Amino acid sequence: MSGPGETHGYLPVPPDIPGVRLLQVTIPTGKRQAIERALDDEGVDYVLTDETSGREYTAVAYVPVPTNAVEPVLERLRDAGLDDQAYTVVVEANTVISKRFEELQDRYAEEKDEERIAREELTSKAEGLAPSTSNYVVLTVVSAVIATAGLLLDSPAVIVGSMVIAPLIGPAMAASVGTVVNDRELFRRGVVLQFAGLGLAVVSAAAFAWIARTANLVSPGLVITDVPSIRERLLPDFLSLAVAIGAGIAGVISLSAGVSTALVGVMIAVALIPPAATVGIGIAWGDPWVSLPAAVLTLVNVLSINFVALAVLWYRGYRPSEWFHQDDARRTTIRRVAVLVVGIAVLSVFLGGITYDSYQQATTEDAIRADVDAVLDERPAATVLDVEIERTDGAIFREPQRVVVTVGLPPGGTEPSLVNTLDDRFEGTTGRNIETEVRYVTVESA
Repeated sequence: MSGPGETHGYLPVPPDIPGVRLLQVTIPTGKRQAIERALDDEGVDYVLTDETSGREYTAVAYVPVPTNAVEPVLERLRDAGLDDQAYTVVVEANTVISKRFEELQDRYAEEKDEERIAREELTSKAEGLAPSTSNYVVLTVVSAVIATAGLLLDSPAVIVGSMVIAPLIGPAMAASVGTVVNDRELFRRGVVLQFAGLGLAVVSAAAFAWIARTANLVSPGLVITDVPSIRERLLPDFLSLAVAIGAGIAGVISLSAGVSTALVGVMIAVALIPPAATVGIGIAWGDPWVSLPAAVLTLVNVLSINFVALAVLWYRGYRPSEWFHQDDARRTTIRRVAVLVVGIAVLSVFLGGITYDSYQQATTEDAIRADVDAVLDERPAATVLDVEIERTDGAIFREPQRVVVTVGLPPGGTEPSLVNTLDDRFEGTTGRNIETEVRYVTVESA
């Protein structure tokens, strides 16, 4: 065995912080001296052992390096003759006893992101996040069914529970990693799992909601658009993009830093599972005005997550290992980003319409309430007790149809012309014929 550095001091690294990696690399016959020179030039400590398995390798190098040094060290070794067929293992190291390691750690801390894992490790983790087909199907179905039950029960706790088991972070990260490192198989698997999973979630939710409705597991007169947990998925606006974008950024940063993605996976599921379950509920109830906005929200969220994941990975410098694949990866990434941007822009037209409609509804309600206050200010004997604004049927783009004003009057008091005055004001404010009703309540004061 040989090594260029002396041992000196302990550099403990907590197991839960991915700060150190141990490279185990097999050295091809005839490349040992070149590999040793490359390691010496890089300034790393290492140990060599003879390789005696009878294959075309002469030694095995054990090289402890900071996490963000794995990729440049491997590139240096490839330049020195390490081929792609060489057996290479990257594992976490909890403690390093080395004099030169601290200097190496300081040097790479100044040059690169300290927590950025190597391209090879990123690809491996992305592959690991994409579960087997059987587990993916089971977890997706269970998650969608639980989310549907939570939505119908209007139970935030149940909805959150469904998101904990949703396996959706893996496919999204796999597709993005596969793009930037030019791994077509990984990209294809990620895309297929994403859209197959969302389709399966919708079908599962629709089937469970239909069973719940026909078996009277929910109230026969349940109006799903009146359920708060469902209704909030029917009015997707530009704020909805913030959830998806934040989830995508958090997911790719946690992946590229080598830390746990479990909690981030819940955030991604927040953006995808409840809207997909809402689509299924709308199908079961035969209400397209429930399914349509929820489907738009689901699609814009999945596109946004993939877009920001691609952008962040490319920004952090992940590229294919071979230079002749880098141009191809760059063109592919730009093309896929363009497709995602176009898709988000098209769907954002709908989000813009919802945002504008929400603004218009709030403005109209404020104007109607202002009309009521203005009219009753001229009638000191009357007091406004309540203003109820009823809108046209439908989940979105609902217009004010009826206004019910509850007015308090002293005993024996009357305001016979109040309803006509209010009706004229409302029609002038909204520009449409609105049914106006005034209810009088006797109010006594001591």
